[in-house]
Formats: sequence, structure tokens, C-alpha cells
Amino acid sequence: MSEWHIRFGTAGTSDSFEAKGYKSSLDIPAYTAEMGLDAFEYQCGHGVRLGVDKAGKMAADAAERGILFSVHAPYYISMSSLEEEKRLGSVRYLLQSAEVCRALGGKRIIFHSGSCGKQSREAALEKALDTMRRAVEALDEAGYGDMTLCPETMGKIGQLGTLDEVLALCGVDKRITPCIDFGHLNARTLGGIRSKEDYAAILDRMAEKLEALLECDILEDYQPLMPSRTYTYLLNDSGEEFKRKPLLLSVFTDNEEIADGKPKEAPADKEEKPQKKGFFAKLFGKK
Repeated sequence: MSEWHIRFGTAGTSDSFEAKGYKSSLDIPAYTAEMGLDAFEYQCGHGVRLGVDKAGKMAADAAERGILFSVHAPYYISMSSLEEEKRLGSVRYLLQSAEVCRALGGKRIIFHSGSCGKQSREAALEKALDTMRRAVEALDEAGYGDMTLCPETMGKIGQLGTLDEVLALCGVDKRITPCIDFGHLNARTLGGIRSKEDYAAILDRMAEKLEALLECDILEDYQPLMPSRTYTYLLNDSGEEFKRKPLLLSVFTDNEEIADGKPKEAPADKEEKPQKKGFFAKLFGKK
């Protein structure tokens, strides 16, 4: 297994891009480096419009700065559509995304798999699985077998993109890895992610499905989306909010009082709990 390097980056640019004086996509590496980040998800949501020559220049600049690109494929993808032409069109969008992703020096292609529409979730998933198989075959035939497809968990209930549905799509080929958007999962469960245990349950479910990935080299392509400005809320018995804390602190700290943005220190005599040495302990290289 290759050595882990956890990267942090943004998906697209914000108003700060122009506010800082940047004007072109060629400025994205400098913009990303200025924020101290080392990853960038290039957005092709409304179509793949970035030319490969320009992408190559961006890749060269990013490589010098230690920045790695990924690509978000067009929103028009609908792997579960009732219309076969739309499903085949989804494969074409992934091929276009693969071309520009390679030009950018990246390997990960993030995409939304579609919606259920007027069919059952089971029927929609079956169509998506078939489209995913076709996509993998098409990428291999076109010479993009080194690309990693990353189906994303989705936020709307009518969309195909529960955790289990995404993991099912990942089962088509070992090169497919999940893009876990915790904000989306929280939205589709109507705020159901409130505690460290809730996050642990998601990771444990992934562990059940992805145990085989421990033997693959594509683990470095696992991509969580962690919205740093999202908050978790604690409610009293009447359903009123009485405390909130940043999502990242909710994930990586115990459920103790947060003061001034820092977790409360544990008493000196508090016995440390043994760390779980399961799937994700191995995944992140913990002994």
C-alpha cells in the first residue's frame, strides 16, 4: 500500500478568487497555494469546457506547488435514467471528464449518479450499476484505465446516492471509490448526523463494504468532502438548540464542552480508552 498523504482543498473558487485579483483558471494553483491548500476539485458541472492545452499549463504550475487536481464531472450525468440515450450520454461525460482530468495531472473524477425519478430505488440502482459497468469498459478502451471514478453521496432524498447505494456502485470495479459528502448525508437524513458516534457508524458501514480495498493501491483516491463551516447542533428535550460546535471538532474530538474553539482538556487521571484497530485504523496506517 502506498504511503498516505491526506490533502485539503476546495471544490471550485469563491468570491475571494476575484477579490484577490485572480482572473483566469491559470491562476487556480497560485490561489490554492496562497490559502495553504494542496488539492483542488475543478468544476465541470455545466459541461467540460476546459481545453487540454490550458489544463496542461495548470497542471505544470500545480505540480511545482505540490497541488493535485481532481475533476467534478457534469451534473447532467444520469446513470439511472429511464432513457438509454441519457445513460450512454453519462458515459460520454465521464470520458470527457477523464480527458481533462488527465491533462490536469489528476486521477479522480467525482460525479453524481442520478435520481430515482418515477422508478423504484432498486430499479434505479440496477440501471446505474449497468451504466457504471459500461463506463468502466469505455474508460479502459479509451486508455483511461488509471482514472478513479468517485460516485458521490447525495443530499436530496429523491437522488440516487445513499451511502449504501454509493458503496454498491463501488462494487462494480476495484478502481471505483466513494466520495463521501458528509454534508449531503446529513441533509438527506434531515440532520441525522449529530454526534461522533453517528460519524463512526458511517465509517463502520464503509468498512463492512470496503474491506477488500485494503489490498488495492487505490486507497489514496478515497475522497471525503468535509464542509468546515458546517455546524452540529445539540438540542434540549424541547427540541431547542442550546449548543453548537464546528463539524470538524465534532468529528475529531470527544463530546465534551467546547470553549473558545478548543475542546476542554480531560482530567489528568482519566484513563485513556484503547484505540480501535479495525479497518480505518489500518487504512490510515495506525499501528
